[in-house]
Amino acid sequence: MRRSKRYYVYIMTNRPGSAVLYVGITGDLVHRVWEHKNKTAPGFTKRYNLTRLVYYETFVYPDAAIAREKEVKGWRRGKKIRLVESMNPQCEDLAEGWQDLYKPDPAADCNEIPRPTGANVGLRDDADEKMA
Repeated sequence: MRRSKRYYVYIMTNRPGSAVLYVGITGDLVHRVWEHKNKTAPGFTKRYNLTRLVYYETFVYPDAAIAREKEVKGWRRGKKIRLVESMNPQCEDLAEGWQDLYKPDPAADCNEIPRPTGANVGLRDDADEKMA
């Protein structure tokens, strides 16, 4: 039986004292945390060096996750900190050992278009140069 999709509401920070908090939502928590830790996506988390996952919740339905994200984002800072401390009193990085759980495919980041080889080399736009 196929495992159902999960959705996550999560909170990232830049240090244990919760100096800056970011509330987000994702369908792939491990991948998204990897992006934050490696600063691959421009934006708030990259600008403020938010690399510590301190809280997350799991949902089965995307609309429930979206509603919860909006709810938490609307809270004052103190209430968000109390939420984090309810699950993670020391504000430890919950994803500290996750670096090996997600490894991006280097071929997926390749910007070069695959070129014909072998019998199809004549289809290449630089084939005349190679044959000369």
